Amino acid sequence: MKKSERVKVIIKRLEEIYPETHIPLDHQNDFTLLIAVVLSAQSTDKKVNELTKELFRVANSAEEMYRLGEEKIYSYIKQLGLAKTKAKNIYNLSRIVINKYNNIVPNSFKSLESLPGVGHKTASVVMSQAFGIPSFPVDTHIHRLSQRWGLSSGKSVIQTEKDLKKIFPKSLWNKLHLQIIFYGREYCSARGCNGTICKLCKELYPSRKKPVICLKA
Repeated sequence: MKKSERVKVIIKRLEEIYPETHIPLDHQNDFTLLIAVVLSAQSTDKKVNELTKELFRVANSAEEMYRLGEEKIYSYIKQLGLAKTKAKNIYNLSRIVINKYNNIVPNSFKSLESLPGVGHKTASVVMSQAFGIPSFPVDTHIHRLSQRWGLSSGKSVIQTEKDLKKIFPKSLWNKLHLQIIFYGREYCSARGCNGTICKLCKELYPSRKKPVICLKA
């Protein structure tokens, strides 16, 4: 099966399985989405949602988060990995959003990536899900499945993002990135499949016998 044919199959199957793609991180507005994504680094969405329920109850804007203070922010998120660094970044991020962006989350990659704790992937998620701007955030699931499905070499997440943007229609990027994440979690996880087990891997590569050794992000 040619790559172009695999792309068509992937789009069709993922749309059948996940016709609706709800953002897995609970949030109330653009600012809380940004904070949730920052907190999700090296943490599960489930744990982030559990902790932000109380955090966002007391602070759901940059002004409220800044007033809360670094130590108080930390008290709400201390169960997460890198909690102290995240608390510091969120505090400083909030101050910048207030002073530089009039308490409004900026809607450009350059501005978002200039904020403390916001890398390209975090900015891509916010641009995609908050502002509807076509983006293809690459997490570990997408990076792994892109290799198993023969869509990218997997040498880096940057390369994977470039490869996926070339082969998938721009109009589908925002939805597809969530569909691939959902499929990776449910059917093609790191331990649940090796490129020869899940239904989609077998459909794309029916003759594949050897496991796919994925390069880490």
